[in-house]
Amino acid sequence: MAEESRHDPPSPPLTQLVQANSAARALNILGDRWTLMILYLAFQRVRRFDEFQGRIGLARSLLVDRLRRLQTAGIVKKVRYQERPARDEYRLTEMGLDLYPVALTIIGWEKRWFYDPANPAHRLRHSCGREFTPELRCGHCHGLVTARDVYVKEGPGAEYEPSAPPRAQRRSIVPADGLNQGNPMLDRAFQVLGDRWTSHVIASAFMGRRRFNDLQASLGIAPNILADRLARLVDLGILRRTLYQERPERWEYRLTDEGRDLYPLIVELNRWGDRWLASEKGAPLITFHRACDHVLEPTITCDQCGKPATLETVTPGP
Repeated sequence: MAEESRHDPPSPPLTQLVQANSAARALNILGDRWTLMILYLAFQRVRRFDEFQGRIGLARSLLVDRLRRLQTAGIVKKVRYQERPARDEYRLTEMGLDLYPVALTIIGWEKRWFYDPANPAHRLRHSCGREFTPELRCGHCHGLVTARDVYVKEGPGAEYEPSAPPRAQRRSIVPADGLNQGNPMLDRAFQVLGDRWTSHVIASAFMGRRRFNDLQASLGIAPNILADRLARLVDLGILRRTLYQERPERWEYRLTDEGRDLYPLIVELNRWGDRWLASEKGAPLITFHRACDHVLEPTITCDQCGKPATLETVTPGP
């Protein structure tokens, strides 16, 4: 990344404004490996602190911190289940339960690219009776939706807001080695998505931003952190580097097929962010489905029967 760091501007000021984006707002809450693991287990009806700690193997202080963040965000709530001694459990709120389609998009992506029959997350069963892979369809015309099938316009909530705070720019990537021993989760997905800034870079790439300066300006991120995350996403096969200028060398970063297949996740993050995190003005961006020219109403469905996949119609794999 030396060619970028020599020529890019200094770190953005703390008050830098960036274009509002519901997916980015969602990732400011969810873009963390431990948070994703907690939510994954919460959808498996894990509720008690010791259960979370035992399944994840996370230090008590870190688990307390992530659960507190989820409480503050309104995604989980504490419910007393024992008085003497006092014991509480953590239950998903309506806001938290509405993240289930987001979880399904993550599972669908990992299953398509890194299928492991021993991983129960890869063997979900739909109410139609068959194991299935979640897929994204338009709620209006029921057609399959990819990144190439949509276009985006500014919404009533289009505005600029402060970039993520400095604390969010610290490296939070944790090596996968040694995690989840004997309890397969979604390791590949967590490697790709389990850091706020890698997730932000992916979301920004779907907005058509490919060059280092454009990514930095849109995210309000320090150059060294951006260079690190770009290198990681190239190594993981989500982005590829393409030379667009020889003297001096300049590179742009394009989504690979594997990277483009993350689009359903971005759509669901936008949907969730529009519902729960938008300002009073409304959604910052509105996505339209080209095939029917209607506002996209994303629906996660079963690829076997085409019916919606929901928390009520999906059961865990063996």
